[in-house]
This record gives sequence, structure tokens and C-alpha cells, in this order.
Amino acid sequence: MNKPNAPLSPSVPRYRQIYEDLHSAIKSGSLQPGDRLPSEAELGKRYKTSRITVAKAVNELSLQGLVVRRAGSGTRVLAPTGTHGHLFGALIPDLGQTEIFEPICRGIMQLPVSKAHSLLWGHFIGGPSQQEKEAESLCHRYIAQKVAGVFFAPLEFTPQKDVINRRIVSALDRAGIKIVLLDRCYAPYPMRSKYDLVGIDNRQAGFLITQHLLRLGVSRLVFIAKPGSANTVLARAAGFHEAMHAHGQRMNQNLVCFRDPEEPGFIRKLLKDYKPEGLVCANDITAARVMVGLADYGVRVPEELRIVGIDDVRYASLLPVPLTTQHQNCNDIGAMAMVTMLHRVENPSLPTVDVLLQTRTVIRSSCGAHLQTSQSTRASGQKTRAAGSRA
Repeated sequence: MNKPNAPLSPSVPRYRQIYEDLHSAIKSGSLQPGDRLPSEAELGKRYKTSRITVAKAVNELSLQGLVVRRAGSGTRVLAPTGTHGHLFGALIPDLGQTEIFEPICRGIMQLPVSKAHSLLWGHFIGGPSQQEKEAESLCHRYIAQKVAGVFFAPLEFTPQKDVINRRIVSALDRAGIKIVLLDRCYAPYPMRSKYDLVGIDNRQAGFLITQHLLRLGVSRLVFIAKPGSANTVLARAAGFHEAMHAHGQRMNQNLVCFRDPEEPGFIRKLLKDYKPEGLVCANDITAARVMVGLADYGVRVPEELRIVGIDDVRYASLLPVPLTTQHQNCNDIGAMAMVTMLHRVENPSLPTVDVLLQTRTVIRSSCGAHLQTSQSTRASGQKTRAAGSRA
């Protein structure tokens, strides 16, 4: 092993320099699988530091799955799990623009089985047309880098999304690169492509969040979504319809509204045309924008109009009226995406699978559940007082 490098900077902890030196030696091949690391005492002398500091660095390597401590034989470099590590790519145009994909990527790489593998990703900037160009460009870079598989979240809201999504999967197919779709399919709902998909059960999510409002006695509901949304939104709308039907709600008009909530005059037209008691929004960002529009129009949430969303992003609890929503576990989606990808790489002939995780309802103020409780408490108090006066 090479002599220790000079300190990286006065602000870099000593244990971190030791870790980086050993990590570099392992990755470069200077230390091979099975090689024994110098003892903690030897490393302490070499780096002029304490054994406690050395132990902290070696423990970091152990947590990364790079070394193992064995009684009687010291600390040795581990061989990568499996026959070899794979290189994967993440093709996610929404990365950094919506909250769900960063935790999904963390989930992909936090599994113990992921330690042997590497994940590449790109950054998307610019408007919708630029996103389309960058998505195709990143696809071809992954092909040139000979990645084993790509985690792909199809484009939405862009002018040529359907054409570009098909071109991307066709190019990856021709290169023999495996594909796992994240969150959504690109095929028109309810059709499905031939690729594995990992996400939530969007139809069930739409059903559950709608059912929550119906059980609160809110019957005049409207589903709101932005035009051009992914087919996950259509699945959520289908769940909305099913919940309305299951609870005996007559739908004399189409109560699914595909309009941009930031469009001028949207709130006025929504209230005039539908006269809703409650709004089921396709996702939390739509709910947040609708909530702002309602406040500008002087409509109080939840006193005059109940509102719910789907996703449970971080800001959902921080809105002026905290949002009731359907929570999805993004870390778990990422973990299952990696498991699905490894199965696909190792067994290419397996049937296509949909891995759909369940969601849970997170109740906050926007649905008005607390109003129901207050009303029930007041009614109970009135009955008690009436009974006392009769006595």
C-alpha cells in the first residue's frame, strides 16, 4: 500500500483521510480481495494518530462492505458480492424538480445488496423541450457507457413526451440494456408496456383518499389534475370514480377536471361549474396551488371547502392549512426497484412484473376531520344538557 497522502485540508478529519486512502487503494486494486490491512497499531504509526481514529476509518470501510474483521486473521478486503458489480443509470427528468425521486434514488443505493454496484445519473435543466433533448442525450451516454440497466421515470408535461419516451426505451432495448420503470409507465392508461414497473398502487391511493372525504360526510367532490400528467394520475382518477360509486354517489356530470390550477379564472370557474364541497387533487403540488388560489379568492379551507392530495411530500405539513394526503414511501420504492432490476439482469426471461406498494392516509387540517370532531363534541354536550334539564 502507498504511503499516506498529505492532509487533504485542515478541515478534513484525520480518520476521513485514512478512510479515503484505504478506499482508494481498494478501488484501484492496490489492495486485492483477501489482502490483509495493516493492523490498527501499524496504521496509527503510519498516520501519526491514535488507534481510536484508525478504528473509526476501518469501521467506515466495514459499513461500506469493503472489508471484514475476522478474529485471528485481522481485517481483510472483501470480494464484491455476486460475480461482479453492475453499473446502472438513472434517467429521471423530474430529479430535483419533485420531491419523490431523490429519496427513491437513495432507496436504490441504500440496500446492502447495492454496495457492489454503481449508479449514474444526470441533471436536467431548462424547459420542457430542453428536457426532452437532455433525456435522449443521457440515454445515449448510458448506452455508450454500457450500463447493465436503466431506472427510467418517463417524461410528462412535455410536448413530445410520448414520442421521446418510446424512442428512449427502443434505444435501450436495441443495446440490450434492462429497464425498470419508476413511478409510472409511458403507455396510455390502462395499457402497460413490457417493462418492469415499481411504484405505488395509484388506483387504490385515489380510492382511499376519496373515501376519507366521503366518510367525513363530504359528498360533492371534484377530482383536479393538470393536463398532460402521467398515467398514474388517470389511475388515481379511476380510484376516485370507484370510491364515489362504492359510496352511492350519483355522478350526473364529469367530476374529473383536467385544468391548470394556476390558470387565470380557474378557481372562479371551478366553484361556478361544480359547486364542490371537497376537492381531491391528483398530487400535493396541485393541492398546494389550488389552496393558494382558494385563499386569493377568499374561500376558507376547510371551513368552506375541504381539500386533499396524494404523495405526502415534505411541504404538505407546512402549507398554510396542513394538507391531508396519501403517503407513499419513496425509500421503499427505490429499494424494490433495485431488487427488481437485479432479478431482471440475472433472469432476463422472467415475466414482466408490477411492484405496487401500498399507501396510507395522513390526516391533517385540510380535510376538516377536526371540524367533524368539534361538531360531534358540541352535539354530545347539547344532548347531555337537554337530558339534565328534563331530569
